Amino acid sequence: MVARSTLLMSFALGTSLIMALPLTTKSAHAEMAGKPKAVVELFTSQGCSSCPPADKVVGDLVAEGEVLALTLPVDYWDYLGWRDTLGKPEHSERQRAYAKGRHDRNVYTPQAVVNGQVHVVGSRRARIDNSINQLQEGSSDASSSLPLDVTLVKSSEALTISVDGPGEAGKNTTIWLVFYDDEHTVNINRGENRGQKVTYHNVVRDMRPIGMWKGTKTEMVLPLSELSKSGYDNCAVIVQSTIKGNPGAILGAATLNGLSS
Repeated sequence: MVARSTLLMSFALGTSLIMALPLTTKSAHAEMAGKPKAVVELFTSQGCSSCPPADKVVGDLVAEGEVLALTLPVDYWDYLGWRDTLGKPEHSERQRAYAKGRHDRNVYTPQAVVNGQVHVVGSRRARIDNSINQLQEGSSDASSSLPLDVTLVKSSEALTISVDGPGEAGKNTTIWLVFYDDEHTVNINRGENRGQKVTYHNVVRDMRPIGMWKGTKTEMVLPLSELSKSGYDNCAVIVQSTIKGNPGAILGAATLNGLSS
């Protein structure tokens, strides 16, 4: 059964509201993104001397293109003498919420969270790869550890988001829209990394819920004109379970570059 819905919702993009658009047939210039093998979120800080090797790992993951790797700079090390120029309190809150959902106190940098389920030291590439492989062992999809299929299609007027997969995964499941920048290179002048120039890849700049997935095939249509007003050129969609208000397992994801092109 297909529950096909044109998105009837609004959320803030500055002072603008995104409203529903009818699904168009102008697909000649549509762009589609492939399914990632996994989602890796790196919680990092410019004020953490242990973080630059992990930041490089994310750069390698992005270059390889098999997983959706995202950098979420935190702000809780700002008191050490250098204020993170990319850090956001929302990232720190997300990291703490992961720990609360896992029922542990493991909040540190650099911390990589794989599919919202497993955390490892972000500089240990072998541990990240092993975590992805272990999660994929139980997957019915030989190419991915994510059970849901998420597709993003950009036409001349709209971004269409499609989510489909096993219905049993559709309980308390949120669809997130994530805006991110390709990279930022920062000259760090003070603190533990004083004198270093560090490049951060796929840096999350904004993340917001846009709906819930209920276990049946769903389509959402967002007007491209409003999305481009965000000022960010890249976006991802993450479908993630919620456990008692905290983020749980990531069930599906897709990414799209060139929102404004």
